Amino acid sequence: MIGFYFPGEGENFEYDVRGLLTSFFPGEEIKKIPAELTEEEQRAAGFRVVYAVPEPDFTQPYEDIKNSFKRRVYDELRVLSGIDLPWGTLTGIRPTKLIMQMLEEGRRPVEIAEHMRRTYYLDGEKLSLAIAIAQRERAVLAGLSGPEGWSLYAGIPFCPSRCSYCSFTSYPIDKAAGKVEPYLETMFYEMDQSIPLMKGVTPDTVYIGGGTPTALSAGQLDRLLDKICRSVPADRVKEFTVEAGRPDSITPEKLQVMRQYPVTRISVNPQTMQQRTLDTIGRLHTVEDIIRAFGMARDAGFDNINMDLILGLPGETAADVQDTLAQLKPLAPESLTVHALAIKRASRLRREDNGSGEEDRFGPAYEKDEPAAMMRAASAGAQEMGLFPYYLYRQKNMAGNLENVGYAAPGKEGLYNILIMEEKQSILAVGAGNISKAVYPDGRIERADNVKGLEEYRLRIEEMIERKRKLWL
Repeated sequence: MIGFYFPGEGENFEYDVRGLLTSFFPGEEIKKIPAELTEEEQRAAGFRVVYAVPEPDFTQPYEDIKNSFKRRVYDELRVLSGIDLPWGTLTGIRPTKLIMQMLEEGRRPVEIAEHMRRTYYLDGEKLSLAIAIAQRERAVLAGLSGPEGWSLYAGIPFCPSRCSYCSFTSYPIDKAAGKVEPYLETMFYEMDQSIPLMKGVTPDTVYIGGGTPTALSAGQLDRLLDKICRSVPADRVKEFTVEAGRPDSITPEKLQVMRQYPVTRISVNPQTMQQRTLDTIGRLHTVEDIIRAFGMARDAGFDNINMDLILGLPGETAADVQDTLAQLKPLAPESLTVHALAIKRASRLRREDNGSGEEDRFGPAYEKDEPAAMMRAASAGAQEMGLFPYYLYRQKNMAGNLENVGYAAPGKEGLYNILIMEEKQSILAVGAGNISKAVYPDGRIERADNVKGLEEYRLRIEEMIERKRKLWL
């Protein structure tokens, strides 16, 4: 447990201090403590590190105060922890957004690089990655509708089983089978009430995510796709994604259902090609099932297939990542999304101690070079497949303080992924646990979240719809 306190003024920057402490000590509980707590009381309370936050220099302009303060905190925490962070003082989930803004202002990449190094302490490798991604994103966004456009997200919170690392709203389909039909009916009603708020404008993208949308039966999937295509002119959207996801949920019948509609992009997500890891994390499929599901998708005619990987799963090494990439290379997916494992409070890996020492393996891994080696192996493997980085985001408690990166073949970039990260247009999200986001012409962004529980979502649907009305009316 890590404690911190403010011996002087500076509590206005508590959020920033927490962010940096979480980055330097991922997986640790971070607590603010009273300044008068004695060292003996600190030890008795179980604090491993106690940090006295320095005083900001309030004589500077506000933005300078904040950035110089964060650099000072960073320098002190670097000494306390004995490590450097590849993303420096940046703790937000969208590091490329700053770079995008500077590109739009007409600043040159070399000028941007110098500013980012000096202001935020980014290391050279991450800086080059972020600038390259921001440039690709900007080129892709030029072909979309901009702030006048919007995207539709429909969430299906059901899966064949719940993976041990998962923190999303998700329910095992076998235990929640009786709740699927009421859920779909409620979500269809939410669409009926919410889509007219977008005033007849065709969305740039449609994304069906989860959970695992293909956990639905073929008939239920057919009804969902039919509903969306009757609600918006889906044949005119620039990208229509179904997060098929789990190989054990994909069947030829469901693939044929999707082919009857203008679905342009799907995912078949292995997470890893190591069977022992799949067994450990609670996946109910084999490596052979992954290859079979991918082949079925190809045979069905899909020519834009994404595959998700997670780096840092229990017991895996950079050599395992290399082997996973080697097994995926013959499949030649059009895109690959690489996630550095983030252990969140809602995940079973975080909450359970099954006596295997599994959780203990995650803590030390953050302080070693293995997560960075895994990311380099994934990057090299993606580039060997002819895939290039096109979007990036970060989360708290990520292995090695790294990042999630999407790689794609030219022209196969996931448009929705870029839009959700760069916040360039509104997202209308329907379904339990999802968040709608309104982007206004002046750049202001406001959000409306839906409740997570299935029954609560059904009972409170009018409240969810009213929140959306307040965003767009």
